[in-house]
Amino acid sequence: MIAPGPTLETSRLLLRPTSLEDLDGFAALMADPITARFIGGVTPRALVWRGMCAMAGSWALRGFAMFSVVEKTTGRWVGRIGPWVPEGWPGTEVGWGLLHEFWGRGYAIEAATTAIDWAFDHLGWTEVIHCIAPDNTPSQQVARRLGSRLRGPGKLPPPHENATIEIWGQSREEWRARRK
Repeated sequence: MIAPGPTLETSRLLLRPTSLEDLDGFAALMADPITARFIGGVTPRALVWRGMCAMAGSWALRGFAMFSVVEKTTGRWVGRIGPWVPEGWPGTEVGWGLLHEFWGRGYAIEAATTAIDWAFDHLGWTEVIHCIAPDNTPSQQVARRLGSRLRGPGKLPPPHENATIEIWGQSREEWRARRK
């Protein structure tokens, strides 16, 4: 079973909606203190399942959510990247979270670029943001490489209202000008 939505392709990756087969990948992402640190912390598998179902539900109800990212050569689940706007969110976000073993390969940039293009072209978004903790240097580097800039402090809705975040982002016009 796979949630309804498009499958996007890059040279090395497939970006597709959430599937039941993704649970082991989602659970591994959220069980690793390094990868889970800035995306809600280490989370038990039962709660990860609920979060994954929320992602699939967003595909069904809103027509978008983060894509599951799959490595084309191996078929392995790499992480989740894409549009994410839960109730009360500070803006139209394209976020990312990759299994640690896939860091440093350029996958976050490759997948996020494709997801941002899709959000602007198919969802009609006029801006994209990234909610990033001030000490999350790797995500700040991804945001910079995508052309986003620090806009200032931000606030997340409950249950994350106590998380300290900064908003990084850019407009559709800035994105398109940079992509030319």
